[in-house]
Amino acid sequence: MSIPEFLTQTYFDNTVQQFLLFGLFLLLGLLFKSLIGGYLGGILYRLLGKSANEIGRPTFDERLRKPLNNLVFFGAVFLAAQQLNFPENWNIASEDEFGLRMILNKGFSLAYAYIMFWTLLRFIDIIGVIMIKRAAATENKMDDQIVPFAIEIGKVLVIILGSLTVMSSVFDVNIAALATGLGIGGIAIAMASKESLENLLGSFTIFLDKPFTYGDIVTVNGYTGTVEKVGFRSTRIRTFDKSIVTVPNKNMVNAELDNLGVRPIRRVKFNIGLTYSTSIDQMKTIVSQLEEMINAHPKTTNGDARVRFQEFGGSSLDVLILYYVDSPNWDLLIDTRQEINFSIIEIIRANDCDFAFPTSSVYIEK
Repeated sequence: MSIPEFLTQTYFDNTVQQFLLFGLFLLLGLLFKSLIGGYLGGILYRLLGKSANEIGRPTFDERLRKPLNNLVFFGAVFLAAQQLNFPENWNIASEDEFGLRMILNKGFSLAYAYIMFWTLLRFIDIIGVIMIKRAAATENKMDDQIVPFAIEIGKVLVIILGSLTVMSSVFDVNIAALATGLGIGGIAIAMASKESLENLLGSFTIFLDKPFTYGDIVTVNGYTGTVEKVGFRSTRIRTFDKSIVTVPNKNMVNAELDNLGVRPIRRVKFNIGLTYSTSIDQMKTIVSQLEEMINAHPKTTNGDARVRFQEFGGSSLDVLILYYVDSPNWDLLIDTRQEINFSIIEIIRANDCDFAFPTSSVYIEK
């Protein structure tokens, strides 16, 4: 039997040649999906121009490699499927009627649309990384806050567009009729999504009223931390314990919020206790030296320090220490407090005095 005769032999209403082409397209898709996907990624990388160089090719490929590879493979699957026909004696319903042919056709279309919009979402992520890097290079904090929000808006629009496209092209839904139906049921939907709408309006209020910006240290609902992101529904705050607290945007707007980030200075106030064996002259010298030391510190506001012998405690002579650190930065605050605390210990020791601790005297009656 010659090769041409072998290729024309028919099995299940398909020739051997058709089966071979089917397998060939699948094999080519498996073997060359990475190569072709990488080539498509290179084209997109060059289209971005200098902007792509800001994130580098490895980061670009990491985000787009898998969706582009799947896009190429599903294209090969589509070409392979076109080579075969269902046997007529199977009596399979047409694509317009419910059956195996419709399920396969709709399923493939749905999967391919998913991969296409997945690729688009990943591309938006890449644009977002570039925009975040550019925003970080500026002094204005507002663009650091707007960029993540704009990225989320872009993703939501893509998801909505993808959903409408799938409903229209895959499931043959009349979008105009659907929009009319949503208009009639809009009140019910609004009531059901009341919380989401309040949080969305809260996010716009945050951007317009600007009670805080990206990077500010805030205290809200008993949590204190740095604002990392303002999204559609919530705001993420990184606490000093390095945990993430997610606060609904409506709470960020309605609750009492203390923006520590806009403070030009930070106040430090505490008491120290000296033993009752401290003399009046020693107390006067210690109070004077402590105040001079704090005022002379380069990180405190000069002349605002207050050191006073305040009261007679149960086990100590209590001295009030009050000063202001000339920066809202948290790290600078704790470093300055540490330096001043070391100096306090040195001054107390230099004056032959000591810190008090809770004591009690016991008298035994004979």
